[in-house]
Amino acid sequence: MFDLGGVLVENTGAAGLAAMLPAPLGPDELWRRWLGSPSVRAFERGRIAPEAFAAAFIDEWRLELEPATFLEAFAGWPRGLYEGAEALLRELKGRHRLACLSNTNALHWQRLSTLQTLLDACFVSHETGFVKPDREAFEHALARLSAAPRDVYFFDDLMPNVSVARRMGIRAFQVGSFAAIGPILRSEGL
Repeated sequence: MFDLGGVLVENTGAAGLAAMLPAPLGPDELWRRWLGSPSVRAFERGRIAPEAFAAAFIDEWRLELEPATFLEAFAGWPRGLYEGAEALLRELKGRHRLACLSNTNALHWQRLSTLQTLLDACFVSHETGFVKPDREAFEHALARLSAAPRDVYFFDDLMPNVSVARRMGIRAFQVGSFAAIGPILRSEGL
């Protein structure tokens, strides 16, 4: 089971958001605020429309942008699959059930339609209503897969998500790049 942004999908979200901020934030603080943001959580749970998200996010983060300008930049944060990601998924698909568990939204998901053909199951927050690192997101995926936690390998770029998965008994790995996945798969005999 893979996260998408920063794992299989090149995502410029951190840099894009940092460029919009009136004052710089370190990477850890940026992700802490992002993961805890009420507007982000509502949008990524599919509870508000893009325009409402943009207005709320701009207000919450005190950005000096028009909502349309923000949405245009935001929609372009996911750049597509990393080079080699599609080949890796095709190689694994015949031998393993593949899934994604990702906090995402309708704007970003529509840019990633190729993934739906490469994966056996997609647990995307705007459709499920569950976001990581909430335990319910992992419980939902495990239930739908009919899988025991010990039988699932999970790759994510953010440690809070990996920590929750590990506490549940999932074999979870933090990866700083797509290139880190192959060596882990080989060392795990996958």
